[in-house]
Amino acid sequence: MSGDEANGDESRAVGRRSRALKIAGLTLAGALVLAAGAAGWAYWHLNDNIKSVDIDSALGDNRPPKATPSATSEAAESSEAEVLPTEALNILVLGSDSRDGAENQALGGGASGGARSDTAMVVHLDPGRSEATVVSIPRDTLVTRPSCPLEDGGSTEVAYNAMFNSAYAVGGPVCAVKTVESITDVRMDHYIEIDFAGFANLVDALGGVTVTTEEDIDDEDSHLTLEAGTHHLDGEQALALARTRHGIGDGSDLGRIGLQQQLVKALLTQISATDLLTDPAKLYRVADAVTGSLTTDTGLDSLTELTGLGRSVQALSADAVTTVTMPVVRAPSDPNRVVAEEPEASELWESLR
Repeated sequence: MSGDEANGDESRAVGRRSRALKIAGLTLAGALVLAAGAAGWAYWHLNDNIKSVDIDSALGDNRPPKATPSATSEAAESSEAEVLPTEALNILVLGSDSRDGAENQALGGGASGGARSDTAMVVHLDPGRSEATVVSIPRDTLVTRPSCPLEDGGSTEVAYNAMFNSAYAVGGPVCAVKTVESITDVRMDHYIEIDFAGFANLVDALGGVTVTTEEDIDDEDSHLTLEAGTHHLDGEQALALARTRHGIGDGSDLGRIGLQQQLVKALLTQISATDLLTDPAKLYRVADAVTGSLTTDTGLDSLTELTGLGRSVQALSADAVTTVTMPVVRAPSDPNRVVAEEPEASELWESLR
């Protein structure tokens, strides 16, 4: 082979490699653009999922004071490292039996409109956010429901000896927060509400939860039948467990609260055991399940704010969460209702301020 032929072959080989590199580069660039576009769409979709209520504006300044920042949080703010909030925080978490949508109706929300607060928990994060206390408020508690502002500019009437969960029914999240603050004198820094479908979807996205029941459960209302023992539940079963009351104990709301508190710890355990950061697909499914059925106050109504809250409690384990129920006694006026037991209830709320 002559030198000219060899040079020609080498030039053609270099040309082919150059074209291959260009094609590979364009393919990689296209993949990066598509990935960035997909990530942007995913962020927009998750962010757009979240519904919010401006509770602070609705309630104004006539509220319990905010917690004073601790020395721990002040030290964190002065650090040059990434700053995550560490001050104490109180969050009202409501489970809503919303009738909106076919999925909620199929899960037991009913066929009519409206919703009630089926579950109410005050989540108190200690300074440092490595420990927490979850206080359940029985929905059958009789309270003085304060006058609450309405969206149309009017307000509800003060109601005495009203069921606690009626606050949400008559005035939505704003009245639920105001009622909790009026009976606890504790400022609710944030509000989070999730409906039937959201809870079930979250459990499914996490791969289910494991709970241990101490007695057989057979509740026709929640459609749950379980033998005593350890069970791995899917979303629909976990929701049924959270709603069960007639199949356990004396059939009161207090028995159901015990199951709900067990589910809270089971969820925390499952979240800790699931390394979401190494499984982007599962992380997206969990985030979509959470945000798709979520209503928050305007301080948590973005993916950035929710992620910040989540990262601030990343050291919180199920073992560091204390679950309690607001102390109550049977109501003198109605054996099917309860009222706060004093001074125990006031002492509990005082410990969270």
